Amino acid sequence: MYRLSLILLLATGGTAFAQGEWISLFNGKDLTGWEIGGNQSNFQVRNGAMVANGPVSHAFYDGPVNNHDFKNFELMVDVMAAPNSNGGIYFHTEFQQGGFPRKGFEVQVNNTYERDPVKSGSLYHVKDVGADEIRGITKDNEWFTEHIIVQDKTVTIRLNDKEVVKWTQPADWNGGREGPGRVLGHGTIALQGHDPNSTVHYKNIRIRVLP
Repeated sequence: MYRLSLILLLATGGTAFAQGEWISLFNGKDLTGWEIGGNQSNFQVRNGAMVANGPVSHAFYDGPVNNHDFKNFELMVDVMAAPNSNGGIYFHTEFQQGGFPRKGFEVQVNNTYERDPVKSGSLYHVKDVGADEIRGITKDNEWFTEHIIVQDKTVTIRLNDKEVVKWTQPADWNGGREGPGRVLGHGTIALQGHDPNSTVHYKNIRIRVLP
């Protein structure tokens, strides 16, 4: 069924897939379907994973699935971070050539990065998670899964099947400390390369569109 869905997807430019089916956004071989904002060399594909290392940059999904525009969805990404590394997964964002995305929300990747107390699974600076809350769930140099569910105005985040965030956007929400771009709407997915001393691996990037 998955192979048939992928064939239909490619044949129709990404518009014909059954709602609710899991679809891969990354082929594990190259950066087809992704556009790098920043230095292209900061993202490399090694051993089936997208590896981020270098000055701040982001890989934005711009492939055919749902015309790279998602509102309600489930997203699962397998992540591995080196010690003292920082990264992230953005949603409801849009391509920008440099800097940190101004639109959308970031789900944090940070198990032990010393300069930031906001740890993996946080909805960054909206609903933050501390080190004690993820202790025993994630470890450096080991794969873990970030599972992000967006349904209307509610965001749920799970680490290795453990729920760490459930947040509903208030009616009077203005973006909080991150600014007016941090509001639920729609947009694409992006993976973060945070700094030259951080190395983060991303693989098995799959999504399913929800009604």
